[in-house]
Amino acid sequence: MTSIQSEWLQVRPDLRAYYSRPTGNGPFPLVLVFIEAFGINEHFKDVAQRLAAEGYAAIIPDIYHGKVYAYSDFENAIAHLRTLQDTVVMDEARETIAAVRNRPEVVKGKFGVVGFCMGGRYTFLANAALAADVACAVAFYGGGIAPESDPAGRPPLLDHVPAMQAPLTLFYGSEDNSITPAEHARIVTALSTAGKRYTLSVFPGAPHGFFSDRRDSYRPEAAAEAWQMTLREFAQHLRSEQ
Repeated sequence: MTSIQSEWLQVRPDLRAYYSRPTGNGPFPLVLVFIEAFGINEHFKDVAQRLAAEGYAAIIPDIYHGKVYAYSDFENAIAHLRTLQDTVVMDEARETIAAVRNRPEVVKGKFGVVGFCMGGRYTFLANAALAADVACAVAFYGGGIAPESDPAGRPPLLDHVPAMQAPLTLFYGSEDNSITPAEHARIVTALSTAGKRYTLSVFPGAPHGFFSDRRDSYRPEAAAEAWQMTLREFAQHLRSEQ
């Protein structure tokens, strides 16, 4: 098993990031990770560490600035989510990437992006806002991409589709009541109309949040398959950068 090391990096005085990578000189392909609405908790540290164990340098910008909420504290987590601004989050992602991409152990080329729930939406957005530097993007059950009306008040993102350049992978659960098949259809229509490369997979019997083994919504078979599909995307599009 690959030996890894993890640490908090200070990107700027008011922004930090959780960084996990294999030990050794590398260089290792870089993966940007976007969190759910609960902050950089133990689950997301584990996600970064799992990526590091697969040979990637994984960086998570702390867009919640130190705040972490229990999965049971949905009300306060969503209240925090409502305070975020898309432009600020993308700026913080850019600064986080800039803080690590010139490190000697990091591949100098394009990076991958993966995100979950709230972070899945930011992954979708990053594929446009950071298009020049993204090699591939994987979004797990990203809510707020193309709803008829977003309960959190966020703007839909389909107008960003023309700016996308990298292949996009989208994962959803068939039992996710917050992201309907009609929303899938709107996303597919926008991506196909714009001639973008994408894959959308729906996992039968899986609810929202099926990837996290710390949530009641965890579905191990769907989580394992989606993870392997994610690793294949990164291997195809990031290993070629080396």
